[in-house]
Amino acid sequence: MGSINGLVSPPGKRPLFSFGVISDVQYADIPDGHSFLGVPRYYRHSIHVLQRAVQKWNNHQNLNFVINFGDIVDGKCPPGQSLDAVKKVNNEFQKINGPVYHLIGNHCLYNLPRDKLLPLLKIQGLNGLAYYDFSPSPEYRIVVLDGYDISAIGWPQGHSKTLQALEFLEKKNPNSDKNSPSGLLGLDRRFVMFNGAVGKEQLEWLDGTLQDATKLKQKVIVCCHLPLDVVASSQEALLWNYDEVMNVIHQYNCVKACLSGHDHKGGYSVDSHGVHHRSFEAALECPPDTDAYGHIDVYDDRLLLFGTDRIQSTEMCFNP
Repeated sequence: MGSINGLVSPPGKRPLFSFGVISDVQYADIPDGHSFLGVPRYYRHSIHVLQRAVQKWNNHQNLNFVINFGDIVDGKCPPGQSLDAVKKVNNEFQKINGPVYHLIGNHCLYNLPRDKLLPLLKIQGLNGLAYYDFSPSPEYRIVVLDGYDISAIGWPQGHSKTLQALEFLEKKNPNSDKNSPSGLLGLDRRFVMFNGAVGKEQLEWLDGTLQDATKLKQKVIVCCHLPLDVVASSQEALLWNYDEVMNVIHQYNCVKACLSGHDHKGGYSVDSHGVHHRSFEAALECPPDTDAYGHIDVYDDRLLLFGTDRIQSTEMCFNP
C-alpha cells in the first residue's frame, strides 16, 4: 500500500510551500456498496486511507497545511449517526501537524446543515457561506469557493438560496428525481440536485479577490469541491455555473490552477487560457490496502502533485 507515483522535483530548487490533498473520504459505518454507476465504494475503509494520509503528511515534516476537498462523510450514513461520523473523521484531520482547510461537499450537507457543519470544520465563512482565501506565501494566494452557495441541500427548507436552487432545477431538469440526469444531453447533465452554483455575491468577491492578487503580483490556486472544466471531469459533476466562474477567472492571468474533488475518477486538463484543472481521485473508492491522497509542492513556475496509489502524479507548468 501507499506507493508514490513517480515525479521528480526540479534540481536545486526548494518549493515555496507544500500542502497535502485528499478528497471524498465519504466515511460511513456501513458495508461496502456501489455508486449509481456501479463503481465499488468502501465506506468503512475510507477512514483508514485518511489515517495513512495523516501519518504520511506528518512524516513529511515540510508540509505547511492540508486541504480536504470535501465530502468527509457519506449520504448513506445511518440516521442519527451523522454528527458522530463527522466528528470521528474530523478527529483524524485534527491529528495533522498543521492547519487543515476544509471545503464542503454535497455529502457533508446531506448529513449536517451548514450552521452545524461549518463550526465543526472551523470554516470562517460569513452568513453560513464557506468561501474564503488565504496566502501561504507572499507569492501565492489560495482561493476556496463554496460550490453549494446556491443549492437545494444544506440551507433551511424555506431559505431564499434553497428556493432559488429548486426553481433553477425545475427549469433545467424535467425529471421528478432531480438527482437524475436521465434524458439530459451534453453539458445539461450537470443540472442535478447533487451539484450547485456560486452565487452573485460570491462571484463579485472572486472578482475582487483576483483583482487584489493581480495588484500584489500573486499567483492564485482556486479550490472548489465541484470541478470547473469539462475535460477534467464528467459532465454530471460540474458546477452549475462553472462557465460564469471561469469567465471571471479568465479575465485575469493570476490563476494558475483549479483543484477539485466530487467526480471520484479524477481528471486533468489545461484549458484554452492555460489554466490547469485537476480533479482528485476519491478516497472512498480505494479497495482495502490502497490509497488516494497526495501532496503538492508549489514553485514559482509549476505545481508538482505527488500522488499515492490511485492519485496520479501530475506536473502543472506555467509562465512564472
